[in-house]
Amino acid sequence: MSLRKRKKANRSQKIKLKIFFLTVFSLITILNFSAATLTKPENVGMSSQRLKSLDRFMAECLEKKYFPGAVIIVGRKDKVVFRQAYGHAQWIPEPKPMKIDLIFDLASLTKPIATATSIMILVEQGKISLYDKVRDYIPEFSVYGDEKSEKSEDARLWHLLTHTSGLPAYAEVKEITKLYGSSCSSENLVKYIASLKKEFPPGKDFRYSCLGYIVLAYIIKKVSGEDVAIFAQKNIFKPLGMKHTFFNPPLELRSRCVPTEVIEGKPLIGVVHDPLARLQGGISGNAGLFSTGDDLALFARMMLNGGELNGHRIISHLSLRRMTEIFPDVLFSGRGLGWDVNSIYSTNRGDLFGRSSYGHTGYTGTSIWIDPETKTFLIFLTNRVHPDDKGVIVPIRSRVANLVAAAIIKL
Repeated sequence: MSLRKRKKANRSQKIKLKIFFLTVFSLITILNFSAATLTKPENVGMSSQRLKSLDRFMAECLEKKYFPGAVIIVGRKDKVVFRQAYGHAQWIPEPKPMKIDLIFDLASLTKPIATATSIMILVEQGKISLYDKVRDYIPEFSVYGDEKSEKSEDARLWHLLTHTSGLPAYAEVKEITKLYGSSCSSENLVKYIASLKKEFPPGKDFRYSCLGYIVLAYIIKKVSGEDVAIFAQKNIFKPLGMKHTFFNPPLELRSRCVPTEVIEGKPLIGVVHDPLARLQGGISGNAGLFSTGDDLALFARMMLNGGELNGHRIISHLSLRRMTEIFPDVLFSGRGLGWDVNSIYSTNRGDLFGRSSYGHTGYTGTSIWIDPETKTFLIFLTNRVHPDDKGVIVPIRSRVANLVAAAIIKL
C-alpha cells in the first residue's frame, strides 16, 4: 500500500473511532434534568424499567445508522418522566454529540403547532370562519373542473386544514424559481398555488398537501396583519414560555441547531430544510418552525390541559376538541383541524394508543403524539435527513410509541 493510501486509511479509521466513542458517550451519559426536576415514572403510573427499553432500542437504531441521533421526552399527567438524548447531532463535517436542549427543524410539525393553532385563535376572535370560502381571501383560487367542464363547489378553510381541498401535495420548485427567482414572496407563491389545477372536488378525497398550509399562513397574515411567525410567537409560544421556538433561528443560536441535509457540500444549520419554505425566506405555513423537545413538552402539556397552561389559555376547550377529532364532513380523511387522528400517516401512534389520541410527523424526522385517554405525550425528534436524506424513521416511530404505551402500568 502506498504512503498516500495508508494515510487516507488512517484518517478514515480515526473518524470511525471518533464516531464510535462519541456514540458510546452519548448512550451512557445521562443528559437529562436533575433528579429534582424529573418526576419518577411510578408517581404517575408508569414503569421506569419499561421506559429503559427506549435506551436499548435507540442503541440498536444508532448501531444500524437509521439516523445520527435523537431526543425523546415522555410525559404523563402534566409531569415529564423521561428525557434523554442519544447519538449525534451531526456526522458531517465532523461528529458532534446530540444534546437534550438542541434545536430541531420541525418540518411539518409547523402545520398543527403554528399554523392550525393560529387559525383557530382567529376563529375564536371572530375574524374568520372555517366555512369561509378560500376565494374570499384569495380571489384567484380556482375550483375543480371535470372532463365535462363542470365546476365544483368552492373550497373552504376547513378543506385546507384537513387536506381535502383538492390541491396537489407539493409544487415544482424549479418552475417557481423560473417565474419568481430564488426568493419568492408568499403572495406570489400563493397566487401560483391558487392557479394550480385541482385534483378532485373539495371534500371528496384526501391528499396530504403542503400547499394548503402555505395558503393558510397567507390568510393569517391577510387577516391579522402579521405573518405566522409573529402571530404564533405572540399568541402561542411566548405565553407558554416556549423560549426556543421560532422561525428563522437567530444567528446567535444557530450553533445549537441540529443540522439536516448536506446541500452543495454544507449541512443546513438553522436554515429550513423544506424547499418551498426556503423560497419564502424561512417563514411558511407548512414548514419552517424550529424548537426543542422541552418547548414541545410545554405545548403538549397545554393540549392535555384543555388549551391552557400555567394560567395562560391559548385556545378554548371546544377549539381543542374540534382540532383533535376527525372532522365530521370528511370522516374518510382521518384528519382533524391540523392534527392527524387516524389517517394513513398516523403510524407514529403505534399499536397501543387509542383512537382518541392524535399527533403529527415532520419530514426531517420529528414527531409528536398526544393521548388524552391516558394523559400521556411522546416527543420523538431525530435528524434522519442528515446527511443524505436516506435515514429510516417511519417504522421506528411506531415502535417507540409502543414502548412508551407499554410503560403505562396504571390507568
